[in-house]
Amino acid sequence: MSIASEFKEFAMKGNVVDLAVGVIIGAAFGKIVSSLVGDIIMPPLGELIGGINFSDLALHLGKDPTGKEVLVRYGAFLQTLFDFVIIAFVLFMAIKGINRLKKPSPTAAPPAPPKTEVLLEEIRDLLAKRA
Repeated sequence: MSIASEFKEFAMKGNVVDLAVGVIIGAAFGKIVSSLVGDIIMPPLGELIGGINFSDLALHLGKDPTGKEVLVRYGAFLQTLFDFVIIAFVLFMAIKGINRLKKPSPTAAPPAPPKTEVLLEEIRDLLAKRA
């Protein structure tokens, strides 16, 4: 089998295609969540706290040799942290829902054991009565 045909077989498997679709949708979802946090959640939160713009929050460390400001931008970090928490929560809820769908219904009766197993149990019970 040639490398090209092996690669084609690998790329056309359902799992690889599903993974590619998941990555693309995940990237788009990440952008939506970043916009939600940066444009909708953080401005009112900053206003409630006292007119703070979180993206401007930074710790000034000085200047580098070229004269450029050296900043620790903890406000941007807080926004990214909010992004992560929202995405993690949504993924948690999605996986929880999927796992709930995978569980067998509690009302379904377990399948009957094979006939040979039933016969062996009967023999065991008869031998136990004799002893």
